[in-house]
Amino acid sequence: MRDINKLSELHQGKSALVIDIHSSDCMRRRLQDLGLIKGAEVSCLQKSPLGDPVAYLIRGAVIALRYEDSSCVQIECCEV
Repeated sequence: MRDINKLSELHQGKSALVIDIHSSDCMRRRLQDLGLIKGAEVSCLQKSPLGDPVAYLIRGAVIALRYEDSSCVQIECCEV
């Protein structure tokens, strides 16, 4: 089963594929520079105690993103 969600909704320990980024040009470019491009696999590694920021594994690098930024990234969760 496949669901389309926001990256900010991805549960800890789960992975998903990036579908699109809905953000301003500057933030869109920054997220793409971090490796969030269409088809990239993203894993949610750890959420901070208050839920913001969250650590994600993106193309071999651990990146912390704020809720505001991760909610702009549309993902497709794949259940195995």
